[in-house]
Amino acid sequence: MPIERDTVLIVCTGHTCRSPMAEALLKAAFKKRAGGLEKLKVVSSGLSTTSGSPASTHSVKAMERIGLDIKEHKSRPLSQADVERAAVIFCMTDSHLAGLEGRFRALPEHVLLFRDLLPNGESREIPDPFGGGYREYEECRDSMVEAVPSILEFIKKNFVS
Repeated sequence: MPIERDTVLIVCTGHTCRSPMAEALLKAAFKKRAGGLEKLKVVSSGLSTTSGSPASTHSVKAMERIGLDIKEHKSRPLSQADVERAAVIFCMTDSHLAGLEGRFRALPEHVLLFRDLLPNGESREIPDPFGGGYREYEECRDSMVEAVPSILEFIKKNFVS
């Protein structure tokens, strides 16, 4: 019996900066919008991480500034089981897309960058703020916030009946 693809999966490198912020943003947007979105889970993980690291201090602060709490976040590596449950995967950079294609089988039909659904001309990649100052984390968060409405529309159109 095939596994139901019921998850929106977000992938970055270390799973302490970008994907935890993106996960919190999508969960909040799903909760606010509902309309069938609540049947999908939102999870995140990292391509090159170990289990149990907290979200970076700047990521926590950047999310607190917009009313979202990721203090309890713990990193975890991406698994084949995660990929098999994913209805759609959102990555931060082209290198993440290449990493997925090279390491995992049974990828879902839709594997995209988090900003792929924005109008043409917009920057597609979300650079890693790791090691940067707080301002880089705010810019990272804001580039994700900008993409959330287009992601919600895509998910409603493709996965919510």
